[in-house]
Amino acid sequence: MQPTTLARAMWTLYEPIHAITYFAAEARAEFEQAGLRGFWRGYFAGRAAPLGAIDPAPVVGLFNSFAPSMVERALPAVWDLVSPAEALAARSRGAAAVLAGVVDAREAARLADLLAPIVAAHKPAGHALGAANLALPEPHDPHARLWQACTSLREHRGDGHVAALVAVGATGADIVVLRCGLGWDRAVHQPARGWSDEDWLAATARLVHRELLDADGKATEAGRAVVAEAEEITNQAAASPWEVLAPGEVLEVARSLSMPAHACRELSPEVTPIGDLRLWDVENDPEYLDP
Repeated sequence: MQPTTLARAMWTLYEPIHAITYFAAEARAEFEQAGLRGFWRGYFAGRAAPLGAIDPAPVVGLFNSFAPSMVERALPAVWDLVSPAEALAARSRGAAAVLAGVVDAREAARLADLLAPIVAAHKPAGHALGAANLALPEPHDPHARLWQACTSLREHRGDGHVAALVAVGATGADIVVLRCGLGWDRAVHQPARGWSDEDWLAATARLVHRELLDADGKATEAGRAVVAEAEEITNQAAASPWEVLAPGEVLEVARSLSMPAHACRELSPEVTPIGDLRLWDVENDPEYLDP
């Protein structure tokens, strides 16, 4: 399997494990008990906390697809409710509680051990959110350790994805509108990212002008090509750490992650603001034929 293909295939397995912090009941309850009531307070505080008591402007840039006004409703006000350290502790406790119902402690420790050299191989340059997560102390709890490994991988990839979107000129509202032209549900993604109807119309006009959308708001071949190019750049940026795996280790890691990945995906809503994700079917598709 090519390194870029492997990087994407593995992403489909660690992304659902990371995402439990947003959607699983135990994880959301920990944020609420810490004083972060409402989904988006927990989301912005928990995800931004590795960066410290950060203001909204850098988060707008790093998270990319959210309207600035939406970020500004949460930050910096959440830091009056919790400190970054308290937010980090809440997200770790919540994630660990969820994973404890998915895998036992010994298996969680084994999975974390499998991921450790891959996490360690990630370079921080150009990856602010990934670097901040990589620098966090390793938790003692095996379930929290597994979740943090998956989250470090995910945020490092996410930084590379934002850079890729910058490279192809599809950031902010534009990428959300373009994705909806490829099949995402506007009714889900527009409010989830905080874009107004005026923002949406302006982004649509820009994309039509670039011939990335047609007059009906559907992605053109050129639009599809832009998204495909961004995905390929993302995979390239995320590929090198997976080269620490010997050929015989690839399927071992993938098979080990597959069960908790599928179990965690079941804990998330069928439709989420993250978008659709086809998990790697390791047994039936060992070469990962990405559709």
